[in-house]
Amino acid sequence: MNQEVTDFIEALPESWQAELSTRLREAVHRAIPDVQERIQYKKPHFLKNGKYSAVISTSKDAVSFTIFNASELTLPQELFDGPPERKTIKLKKGQTVDADQLSSFVSQASSTL
Repeated sequence: MNQEVTDFIEALPESWQAELSTRLREAVHRAIPDVQERIQYKKPHFLKNGKYSAVISTSKDAVSFTIFNASELTLPQELFDGPPERKTIKLKKGQTVDADQLSSFVSQASSTL
C-alpha cells in the first residue's frame, strides 16, 4: 500500500468519506492483488501493468469510484454512469455499496490489462 494514498484517505474531512474510501481501496486490492497505487491529479489511482484500473475521487458531499476498461462489463445502470470505457458510481453519506460486487467488477475490467 502506498503511503501517499493512506495519507490522502486519512486527511479526508469527513469520517464517512475516509471509511468508504478505505472500503473501496480494499475492494481494489482484493480484485487486483498486485495493484499499484499512486496519487495522480490529487486523487488515488490504482494501476495494473501500468494501466489505470480504478480511481477514487471525493467532493464536498460524495465519494466517486471509477472503473476503467469497463466497456465489456454489465453494470447496474441505476448505479453507474459515464462513457462505455469508464464507469463511475457516486456515493453520498449514508449510502452503502456492495464491496464484493465492486471488487468483482474491477477484477473483470482489469483482467485484460
